[in-house]
Amino acid sequence: MTATAAPPEPTVSAEEFLSRFGDEKGVELVEGRIVRLPKPGAKHAEVVFQSGLVISNFTKPHSLGRVLAGDAFIRTIVEPPSYRGADVCYLSHERWPKDRVTPGGALETPPDLVIEVKSPFDRWGNIQIKVGEYLNAGVTVVIVLDPETESASVHRQDELHQLAHNGDELTIPDVLPGFTVPVKSFFA
Repeated sequence: MTATAAPPEPTVSAEEFLSRFGDEKGVELVEGRIVRLPKPGAKHAEVVFQSGLVISNFTKPHSLGRVLAGDAFIRTIVEPPSYRGADVCYLSHERWPKDRVTPGGALETPPDLVIEVKSPFDRWGNIQIKVGEYLNAGVTVVIVLDPETESASVHRQDELHQLAHNGDELTIPDVLPGFTVPVKSFFA
């Protein structure tokens, strides 16, 4: 008897995905297919929360934009549709005006900044694909935080990524001019 592979998940439209999973965590739409993600654990949640605070503590006093956390869906590919759940993202008031209401569903406007926190189950190849999708969708900077090594890799379109470790300072002048924090502040 030969083993057969499980049939691939059927594809769904962007509208169907958002109506069924619009507020659900731990699920993404990747090239029209629903992908369920394992629970990443307490350390991941702590770093996501801390990262949101670090960005918010800089942006709020200056009224620069909105910080969203907790798998905010971002459209990364129109066809076949893909929506990724960003751990933390920042939308400047230039991209999303201050008087405009934050959408109840997915973001169709790419944020200026996305922060992804590497989970224990994440594979670097899959993270690179996700980073590429964000950048190709129009996100200016993607930061990948690795709680295990307490490092941050900073990604921009058409540039080599920069790696910063626990003792380094992190700046992102193209998104948040004047923002400088120790990398360790994301893991504190």
